[in-house]
Amino acid sequence: MSLRYDDAVVGAGIVGLAHAYHLARQGRRVIVFERHGRAMGASVRNFGMIWPIGQPAGPPRELAMRSREIWLDVLREAGLWHGRVGSLHLAYRDDEARILSEFAVSEATAGTGSAVEVIDAGRARAMAPGVRRDGLKAALWSPAETCVDPRAVVERLPAWLAETYGARFELGLPVLGYDRPRVLTPAGDREADRLWACTGDEFHALYPDAYREAGLVRCKLQMMRSAPAEGGWRLGPMLAGGLTLRHYRSFEHCPSLPALKARVAAENPELDRHGIHVMASQNDRGEVVIGDSHAYGDPGPFDDAAIDALILGYLATFLEVPGLRIASRWHGTYAKHPRDPYVVASPAPGAVATIGLGGAGMTLSFGVAEKVVRDQLEGN
Repeated sequence: MSLRYDDAVVGAGIVGLAHAYHLARQGRRVIVFERHGRAMGASVRNFGMIWPIGQPAGPPRELAMRSREIWLDVLREAGLWHGRVGSLHLAYRDDEARILSEFAVSEATAGTGSAVEVIDAGRARAMAPGVRRDGLKAALWSPAETCVDPRAVVERLPAWLAETYGARFELGLPVLGYDRPRVLTPAGDREADRLWACTGDEFHALYPDAYREAGLVRCKLQMMRSAPAEGGWRLGPMLAGGLTLRHYRSFEHCPSLPALKARVAAENPELDRHGIHVMASQNDRGEVVIGDSHAYGDPGPFDDAAIDALILGYLATFLEVPGLRIASRWHGTYAKHPRDPYVVASPAPGAVATIGLGGAGMTLSFGVAEKVVRDQLEGN
């Protein structure tokens, strides 16, 4: 077994796997280290949404769409389930409906090539039978969004990368440091010409100074997953309620957004206090993933049952899942930059850290990794 590699990737979450993919498919000798037996962070604690519509028009959206293109290639080649189900943003209030129209007009005016469309309540109900009929004014349909099961992706991609591209995986083995070319581990040194640190929000794992200097903050979110829906019931498109319009930067330019924010703050300040917006996706097992909340800084390890109640209460205003039973609850954490969609740092000779993708890690991972790998290898 060779202990000398071209590249060592630290972290087998989706960002690390995406880096390994882009490196190994060039014929480079790649080894991936993961301190746990499998990735256990944000990469498995999310909706499984590849969600370009959440990225602002321009370079961020283009990067998300490129990432989606690569995702689809990988999912097909690896034989992994994915649902090209698209998304619906649902409007039950006048201000929400105005924002959907403003967004659709801005997309058409900007010439983004986006296929978003405002549709009426009847068509939305035909697409998603579980959507509540009463009070539904309109919906924004986007065909681009794709659903995956993050647990299956993160569990099965390593074996596929090993078999298809010869990448080697050292699971359950942390990296303690890197003194080019020496990769220091508790099981002895390996050698690699480059090290790619993709450690998510584990600030302490490698190069904590890079995180601190980048100004990253940690975000904690609470989520839930249902038992498989009764009778093979399917959600249809992934769904977002009106609260989501105040969460993603893609809607920031809509003139009616300030009024919506003011209304939500006046009607239920608890939603703002906990950073709640409500979305739902469904995997191939029939489980519905529901969330989420956002707490920044150092909110501690304990979950708040009242937050779950707020999420489920709002979900019930726009979706009925037959026999809904919550089977699991959890919280996830991710690192986020106050302004930039992600951060690339060079904390040591030969080392690159790709960090701070925030809640868009699943969406942007393969596109960001492609760009980072290309820029670094071409720049030498």
